[in-house]
Amino acid sequence: MNREKPIVLSGVQPTGQLHLGNYEGALRNWVSLQDDYRMYLCVVDWHSLTSDFNDVKGLQDRIFQTMLDFLCSGLDPEKVSIFVQSDVKEHAELHLLFSMITPTPWLERVPSYKEKADLLGLDSYGFLGYPLLQAADILLYKADYVPVGKDQLPHIELTREVARRFNNLYGDVFPEPDGLLSKFPLIPGTDGRKMSKSYNNDIKLADSPGETAKKLKKMITDPKKIYKGDPGRPEICPVFAMHEVYTITRNVNKISETCKSGDLGCVDCKTNLAENMNTSFNNLRNKRKELEKNRDYVLNVLERGAAEAREKAAATMSEVRKSMKLVRSYG
Repeated sequence: MNREKPIVLSGVQPTGQLHLGNYEGALRNWVSLQDDYRMYLCVVDWHSLTSDFNDVKGLQDRIFQTMLDFLCSGLDPEKVSIFVQSDVKEHAELHLLFSMITPTPWLERVPSYKEKADLLGLDSYGFLGYPLLQAADILLYKADYVPVGKDQLPHIELTREVARRFNNLYGDVFPEPDGLLSKFPLIPGTDGRKMSKSYNNDIKLADSPGETAKKLKKMITDPKKIYKGDPGRPEICPVFAMHEVYTITRNVNKISETCKSGDLGCVDCKTNLAENMNTSFNNLRNKRKELEKNRDYVLNVLERGAAEAREKAAATMSEVRKSMKLVRSYG
C-alpha cells in the first residue's frame, strides 16, 4: 500500500445489515476514494456501546453483517485497511490521554451530544466522551481527511481543537484533519423520512428483490395523488426521489411528465422503481451471498486490517508517549 497518499479515516457503528442510505451516503463514496487515499475504515464497536451497552448479544454477528456490506459494495482489502476498533487497543489509550487535557465544556457543546442525550436519556461518561473517542480514532492514524456530512463538522472541529491543544502542550505530533465533504443523494425511507433502521423504514442491501418490491409498495407518495388519473407532484414524492437515483435520466423525465399528467399511477411507478432498483443491486447482492458462505475470508480481512492499523497506531503512540514523557529514562 502506498503510504505517501493522504490519509483518510472513517468509521461506522456495527448496526448489522446496512441500508440504501448507508450505501449512497458512505459506502459508494469510500469506494470512490480508495484509489487516491490511504484509507483506514473502522467498525467502531466501542462507540456502539455508548448507547447500546445492554445489547451486546448479537454484536459479533452485526459486525459480520456490516463487513459483508462493506466488501460486496466494492471496498478492496488490498487498498483499504478494514478493522474492528476494539482490536486496536491504542484507540483506548489515546482516548484516555486526551481525556486528561480536554475541558468538559468542549464535549458538552457538541450538538449531537445535547440532542441525543435528551432523546435517549443517556447520562454516562462514555456517551459524553463519544466525540473524544472519535477524535482519538482520527488522530491515531494522523488522518488528513475524514469523510463526513455537514452535521458531523462539529466533531471534526473538536478533533482539530484537541490536536491543537495536545501539540501546544507537548510538541507537534498530530496534524489537524479536515472534513471531506461530498455530495450524495438523500435516500428517503418508505415513510418519507430519512432512511433509518431506527425508523423501521429502510431497504437493506441484503433484501431480496421480492422484499424490496414489497417495501416499495408501502412507500408513501404524493398525498393528493390518490387514483391513477390524478395529477401528481413528483417534486415532493419520495418514490420519484428514488427514481432520480436508480432510473436512467431519459426515463426519469418520462416518469415526471406522466406523473404530472396523471397517465402514470403510483402502483405502476413503484413497480418500475422496484425493477430498476433490483437491477442496480443484482451484482452486489450476488457477491454478498457468496461472501456470506466464506466467513473465514471475511474474518481474515478484519485480522489483516487490524494488523495494518496496529502498525500505524503503535508508531503514533510511540510519539505520543515520548512527547508526554511516559517513556522511562534513567540516564
